[in-house]
This record gives sequence, structure tokens and C-alpha cells, in this order.
Amino acid sequence: MNYRNRKLLDAARDQPCMHCGIQDGTVVAAHSNWSRHGKGMSIKAHDCFIAFLCSSCHHEIDQGSKLSRVERQQLWQDAFEKTLLHLWQTERLTIK
Repeated sequence: MNYRNRKLLDAARDQPCMHCGIQDGTVVAAHSNWSRHGKGMSIKAHDCFIAFLCSSCHHEIDQGSKLSRVERQQLWQDAFEKTLLHLWQTERLTIK
């Protein structure tokens, strides 16, 4: 069973895109597309493997044709790491 956390997903609301930096209200928690993160047929990855991405960047990673698969994976990985740092720095992630 995959890890689910609605509060973590909702934390993307009103945040900047971790790829292009835009803050236009379209930023969502974009799940990893990698099986090693729990992604499967019709199953999203674990909620802890998310990157805050605007609709344009999210589309380019998921369905875009401008970038190679490796480039899309690297874009998501970079945005994922920036998202984690952002969550810690803004204290949306804390240790109890």
C-alpha cells in the first residue's frame, strides 16, 4: 500500500513552481513517474515523492515531447529536491 498524506499534497497550494519559479495558482504536488517511488499501473507514487510544479512544467514532464526521457527525469528530480528543501525551510515539514 502506498503512503498517502493529503496535508503534504495540499502544501503545494499557493507555492512557487520549483522548476520555473512561477507562482500563478496552478502549482500542484506532482508525483514521481518512477516505479522505485511506488508508481504502478494506474497507481500514483507515494505522496512523499512529489515536486511542486506549475501546470506547464508538470505537463512537460508527464506528456511533453520537447525533452528526452532522461531530461524529464532530471527536471523532476531537481524540482523534487528543491521541494524538500522548501518544505523544511518554510517549516511545512517538521519533526515531532
